[in-house]
Amino acid sequence: MRIKPKSPREAIQPEVAPAPPARSRHVRNPIVILINLVITVAVLTLLGGGAALYFGKQAFEEPGPLGSDSTVLISSGAGLSGITERLQAQNVIEDGIVDELLFNLGVRFYKNATRLQAGEYAFEAGVSMKDVMEALVSGKAVVHQVTIPEGWTTAQILQRVRSHPVLVGEITELPKEGDLLPETYAFTRGTTRQNIIDQMKAAQAKVLAAAWERRAPNLPVETPEDLVILASIVEKETAKADERPRIAGVFVNRLEKGMRLQSDPTILYGLYGGEAWLQDRSAIKQSELKKENAYNTYQIDALPPGPIGNPGRASLEAVANPSRTKDLYFVADGTGGHIFAETYEQHQANVAKWRKLEKEQREKEKAATPAPSN
Repeated sequence: MRIKPKSPREAIQPEVAPAPPARSRHVRNPIVILINLVITVAVLTLLGGGAALYFGKQAFEEPGPLGSDSTVLISSGAGLSGITERLQAQNVIEDGIVDELLFNLGVRFYKNATRLQAGEYAFEAGVSMKDVMEALVSGKAVVHQVTIPEGWTTAQILQRVRSHPVLVGEITELPKEGDLLPETYAFTRGTTRQNIIDQMKAAQAKVLAAAWERRAPNLPVETPEDLVILASIVEKETAKADERPRIAGVFVNRLEKGMRLQSDPTILYGLYGGEAWLQDRSAIKQSELKKENAYNTYQIDALPPGPIGNPGRASLEAVANPSRTKDLYFVADGTGGHIFAETYEQHQANVAKWRKLEKEQREKEKAATPAPSN
């Protein structure tokens, strides 16, 4: 085959490129076009959703706008929107449509929309939306307390419960003297006063049943009610825990010998009831000592007709298992405790010492008091 020579002009001319191949009929098919579009949209959606999830999760977990520790009250039945509104009003969550939407979506993403609980919650400064959500889901609300001292009368207890600023509602069932256990009771906001009283009654019944079950044999108390009565007297006689079993032992010894208990607090209760210790009564008048009343253990034999207060756990256990001594008397020693005696003669000597201490104390107080200026 002979090659036809090209002229110089033809040699420098570019060759014509071949025509592109014909487009496939499958590519031009509407179904293929639709599939490509769907795949493209899906990829873009996944990329956009992933980016939104990533940045949304970061915003959900980053510190919030709360500037200092604060408590927030979430009402029952508020719902997710109501809770969000409350959190924004308290500046726990930024006040804006974006943060509102972010918190709502975050709670729903974690499937907690119906698990948020009402209550009073304490949040630290800078708390994140996620931590807020977890707190509301856990239900770990702020815990309040009411403390009832041992030996308080029911009147004193009712006064404290009624005056507590967090408790709600009225006390509808008044408890009897000796039915309540003095302790510290924890509760959350919204707890009713009657509920606290019911807790005290249930606790006292449980402690009394245990003490009665473990009582020493042959005690001169015939019923659990008698044990409460004697424990209430022990409670009023001493505030020192280590003395309670010994004072209980004194009263048990006197009951076994048929002696009167001769406990001063029973006089006050018999005259003034549970109101006796709502006022300052540090001493008993001679007229009160001689005045007849059903509780005065200087006048009556054995136990009074009912408790003179609400004894605590330690006093109930002290009466159930008193110290085994021969003591029949005790008197204050001037230091908050008591001196015990087996005989009346020993007791009289102890009383003389106590009266001397009292006199010296009064003289010191008188000397320390500045004279009135003219």
